[in-house]
Amino acid sequence: MTSAQKPVFSPSDLQTWLEIATEAALAAGAEIFSLWGKVQQIQEKGRAGDLVTEADRQAEAIILEIIKRRCPDHAILAEESGQLGQVDNPFCWAIDPLDGTTNFAHSYPVSCVSIGLLIQDIPTVGVVYNPFRQELFRAATSLGATLNRRPIQVSTTASLDKSLLVTGFAYDRVKTLDNNYPEFCHLTHLTQGVRRSGSAAIDLIDVACGRLDGYWERGINPWDMAAGIVIVREAGGIVSAYDCSPLDLSTGRILATNGKIHQELSQALAATPQWFQQYAAARAQKI
Repeated sequence: MTSAQKPVFSPSDLQTWLEIATEAALAAGAEIFSLWGKVQQIQEKGRAGDLVTEADRQAEAIILEIIKRRCPDHAILAEESGQLGQVDNPFCWAIDPLDGTTNFAHSYPVSCVSIGLLIQDIPTVGVVYNPFRQELFRAATSLGATLNRRPIQVSTTASLDKSLLVTGFAYDRVKTLDNNYPEFCHLTHLTQGVRRSGSAAIDLIDVACGRLDGYWERGINPWDMAAGIVIVREAGGIVSAYDCSPLDLSTGRILATNGKIHQELSQALAATPQWFQQYAAARAQKI
């Protein structure tokens, strides 16, 4: 099957793939938890701060074995192994075996396993497992979203000034002016606060279950967000590009909210350059 052909699948197929992702996530999470505080090899992958440990590699090997065995005809896009299978395969698993590696390497317990299934580039099945809190988030298109098998939904916060947001910073933040610092400062002034967890998947599930009201970030990869996107949408939230247009995973930019503050947050992001220029000018006059 090529990407030009419309893939055929049923709700029962989605349920099957959801169970496969769950099996893989739980197994990988158990491996990660067993290595907590015991990692011996911490390396950089060519970019400062982009770390990999034996936990990443061993967890990914577990996930790949399960998915290859259960879905041999599907392609895989994994953080450590890259593209496996045909690029034009309409079924592709996007896998981050340990999202939040820097946290894990520093024994900071904010990390998770993220497994998403893209069907014709659309996130359709998602599982995120946080072994440190024993929280299993699952969703599939039209099947709803759950936390530890119980339904979840996004928050009801209706205005940006009452919201609590989360964001992150890409590995290239030191070398580029498009580093999300102005957006972070601007939104900190407009809301009740902006957090940073160090894990895009955890940020998305926290929006999905109503702990946070919105999330935006640049410089992230499909495996960071594929699973979380499904979970947010099935929990009643909205996921889009910064300007509210349809999300394109290849851009590395994402805006996810409870839906009620989506337009307002999008407008605030668009206004950031002008705000930052005014802020910088005001600061310069005081120096």
